[in-house]
Amino acid sequence: MPHTQPDPSDMIFFAEVVERGGFAAAGRLLDIPRSRLSRRIAMLEEQMGVRLLQRTTRSLSLTSAGESFLRHCQAVRDAVKAASEAVADAQAVPKGVVRVSCPVTLAQSVVGELIPDFLLLHPQVQLELQVSNRVVNVVEEGVDVALRIRQSLDDSASCVVKKLDVSRTFLVASPVLLRQYGTPEVLQQLAQIPSIAMEPGTLGKVSVTLVDDDGVREVLHHQPRYIANDLMTLRFAALAGTGWCWLPDYMCVPDIRSGRLVRLLPQWNLPPGIVHAVFPTRRGMAPAVRSFLDYLGAHLPGRSSHASLVEVQVGPA
Repeated sequence: MPHTQPDPSDMIFFAEVVERGGFAAAGRLLDIPRSRLSRRIAMLEEQMGVRLLQRTTRSLSLTSAGESFLRHCQAVRDAVKAASEAVADAQAVPKGVVRVSCPVTLAQSVVGELIPDFLLLHPQVQLELQVSNRVVNVVEEGVDVALRIRQSLDDSASCVVKKLDVSRTFLVASPVLLRQYGTPEVLQQLAQIPSIAMEPGTLGKVSVTLVDDDGVREVLHHQPRYIANDLMTLRFAALAGTGWCWLPDYMCVPDIRSGRLVRLLPQWNLPPGIVHAVFPTRRGMAPAVRSFLDYLGAHLPGRSSHASLVEVQVGPA
C-alpha cells in the first residue's frame, strides 16, 4: 500500500532538526515549541512507515533511511527559499547601480536610444554604460551585464547568456558609387567596384565566405582601397561613395530606407550575429539588473533588423 506524500513543512522541520542537532535548537530557529516539533517528526515517521531518527537522552542520529530522506528534505527547503526570494525580488522596486558594457556600434545605433526610456521607467536606477569593443570579464571587472554580438554562444564560459536578437549583415553601396560603376548583378562584378573593409587580408586581399538563399557557398575575394577597424567610420565612407562594404542591419537600415545606401545582392549573406547579454548568475540578481535585461528582451528584438525593410548556461566571459 503506497504511503501518503509527506507534508513539505514537515520535511523542512526534519532538515532543520538534523542540521541544528536537536529539537530545541531547531524550535528556536523555526519559532515552534520543542514538544510540537517532536510530535510533528514522530507523525512524519509514522506516515513514512520508517524510523528516521535514533533518539537518546543526549543526542540524535540518523538511520540509513533518514540519511537518504534528509537530502530530499534539504532540496525541498532550498526550493521553497528560492521561490520566496524570487517573489520578493519580483515585488521589489528596481534601484541602485547597474553596470553595463556594450559594443560601440550597438550603443550608438540601438542601445543608446533605449536607455533613456528605461531610466524614465525606473527613476531609482543609476546606469553606468561602458562603450567599448573590448571583451569584458563580467566577474573580475564587476560588470552586471555585458552586451555582445557573435556568431555563436560557445565562448561565454561559466556565465549565463540571454539571447536578445539576431543581426544580419548587408552588402551596401551609395547611389553615387553605383552611378559611376553600375549596379552589380552577380558577385563577380563586385571586383570591378572599389570596396572598403574592417581588416586587411593576406597580401591586401580580403576573402569572405557567403551563403545564398539555397545554401550554396561562395568565397568572395576583393582588395579594399580603404581599411578602417571601426564600423561607423566605414559607414561614413560608404555614404560618401568610397566603396561598397558589409554593415550590420542595425547600423544601415535607416540609410537604406532613406535611399542614402542601396542594398546589393540580397540573396548572398554572411552568417548572422547573435545579439546577447552575458551576466554572472540568475540567483540573487538585483531587481534593477533583472529589469534592465527584461527591458532589452522586450524592446531590442527586430528594432532595426532586415524584417523592417519588407535564457542558458554556457562556458568565463
